[in-house]
Amino acid sequence: MKEAQTDTLENPRKEYYRGEYPEQHQEAPGIEGKMDPVPDTGEKSYRGYGRLKGRKALITGGDSGIGRAVAIACSREGADIAVNYLDVEQPDANSLKKLIEEENGKIALVPGDVSREENCREIVRQALERLGGLDILVLNAGTQTAVKSIEDLPTEQLVHTFATNVFSMYWIVKEALPRLPAGAAIITTASIEAFQPNPFLLDYAATKSAIVGFTRALSKQLAKKGIRVNAVAPGPVWTALQVTGGQFPENIPSFGKDTPLGRAGQPAELAPVYVFLASGEASYITGQIVGVTGGELL
Repeated sequence: MKEAQTDTLENPRKEYYRGEYPEQHQEAPGIEGKMDPVPDTGEKSYRGYGRLKGRKALITGGDSGIGRAVAIACSREGADIAVNYLDVEQPDANSLKKLIEEENGKIALVPGDVSREENCREIVRQALERLGGLDILVLNAGTQTAVKSIEDLPTEQLVHTFATNVFSMYWIVKEALPRLPAGAAIITTASIEAFQPNPFLLDYAATKSAIVGFTRALSKQLAKKGIRVNAVAPGPVWTALQVTGGQFPENIPSFGKDTPLGRAGQPAELAPVYVFLASGEASYITGQIVGVTGGELL
């Protein structure tokens, strides 16, 4: 694993974890701390420069994986953060809270299942109250379950995947928008699956395509308000999604090996992109999908 964020020149093929992943499974949504290896979310490596000083961010799915890396990065860049997660993910949320508070950061834990509209509205209301406002929305919560055939795809899973991955974005933005000031940023999490879908992720890939459309359309709608909307599209990244049914168990050992860079990504490698898109440095960027894919083309 990479131990420190440095400015030295390094071969990206040789950074982070490059070996095979042990075959493993957890019940969804999974606990990151029980994964082997534990994903690198930047605890030891992310170095802040004050890019988000004074900002207030809500991050869904922020207890683990990409969301956790973004939470750590935003906090170290000076933002106060509210982190949403499921109740069963409390151990990961607690460890994140401990880390942030030991660094004198401000974090509000806001549990709730975003697949329900009222929960989404309450999450926003709590974040606004506890942070005193919002000007960054990171809409990252997601669910992914591999199914071999459309004939085996339960309607319950189909509805839940769309509610969690797509509908929640509408509900959260609708609740937050009246309080978002000019200069605010909304960042969604799309995926390489929107552009190169796997046949066993039929519902998940479709939601990620929907997120691309949502992001682009919303960016046009909100530009007149001075609010930017962009998406990050990860490739294969080592998170709890993969070991809780997002991949078939037999695919875990070689996960990410077929990318041009020859390995899976780590959540810490995505966090700087979210920070950039949230910051004033991205003032002329809206409606864009930024791929972090190990070389796979969008």
